[in-house]
Amino acid sequence: MSDFLAMTLLITAYLLGSICSAIVVCKALGLADPRTQGSQNPGATNVLRIGGKKAALLTLAGDMFKGVPLVLLAQHLNVTPDLISAIGLAAFLGHLYPVFFKFEGGKGVATALGVLLALHWPLGLAVIGIWLAVFAAFRISSLGSIIAFTVAPVIAWTLVPSYMLGVMGMSVLLIARHKNNIKALLKGEERKFGDKKSEQTEAD
Repeated sequence: MSDFLAMTLLITAYLLGSICSAIVVCKALGLADPRTQGSQNPGATNVLRIGGKKAALLTLAGDMFKGVPLVLLAQHLNVTPDLISAIGLAAFLGHLYPVFFKFEGGKGVATALGVLLALHWPLGLAVIGIWLAVFAAFRISSLGSIIAFTVAPVIAWTLVPSYMLGVMGMSVLLIARHKNNIKALLKGEERKFGDKKSEQTEAD
């Protein structure tokens, strides 16, 4: 593959990742800008609070999907695993630092899960399963995300080691974006799902 085509795939993945589903969905449905309401995080959890289940599901689907097309295309073109991982990482970075929205994005959980499913669907399902198990036990979305992506590189190394470095890169960035959640967890202040008494810092 030529360097030009590789760069084109990387840039396109980043630009696709930069489309903020939360902002697009809220604008289309006539809702407030999620960056100005609730936790001010442009993710599905905050959209759920602002606009309800329909808006949140549309946001979640949009965030997950934007990490998929370029990864699948790269796999179809039989490029190297390193480049495929880099393309997934580029889409993830677009969500975190979207060029269309002043580089102020979400925390990347849904986009990262979409990338993992596209890279290797058993890997994606395993990480989703861990998130669901932790959430079911503790009812804290951010805790599920942090634990699931702490374990994700190990699962990748076990199932598909050629993608492990890319998965590790996403995991490190995602956990770093949850620093406020980690502080709240350590203080015992992170809100459980359904708790109306306080605002939870978002996990999406």
